[in-house]
Amino acid sequence: MPTDIIIYHNAACGTSRNTLALIRNSGIEPHVVEYLKTPPSRALLVEMIDRAGMTPRDLLREKGTPYAELGLDDATLTDQALLDAMVEHPILINRPLVVTPLGVRLCRPSEVVLDILPDAQKGAFAKEDGEQVVDAAGRRVTPA
Repeated sequence: MPTDIIIYHNAACGTSRNTLALIRNSGIEPHVVEYLKTPPSRALLVEMIDRAGMTPRDLLREKGTPYAELGLDDATLTDQALLDAMVEHPILINRPLVVTPLGVRLCRPSEVVLDILPDAQKGAFAKEDGEQVVDAAGRRVTPA
């Protein structure tokens, strides 16, 4: 039975590309949702945040977004206000978010995805920058 995995992906992001490659290295072809073109609904966003054990603020992306212009650094803003901003400006949603039968994670760094993949890695894997993440036997490499 195929495993259903969803990655909320931005192809312009190296971390997102590495996460997608790690999913594929386990032999799974995920559903790739380019969330800037097809953002999650508010209800789905709330569900994923909850399943990941995060808060809306934990999912906010600052770099390359209207975060500062919108005053989102204001600690008094409610979760509802932060969700409103993410729904209106999907670029504020940090990525990649991955949904598997084992959980939901914001995969920063990309190897966080290994914690929620149901299938083992099929071989060695190095990130785009050359950092070895998985060895030839498919085992996670522990950083020195």
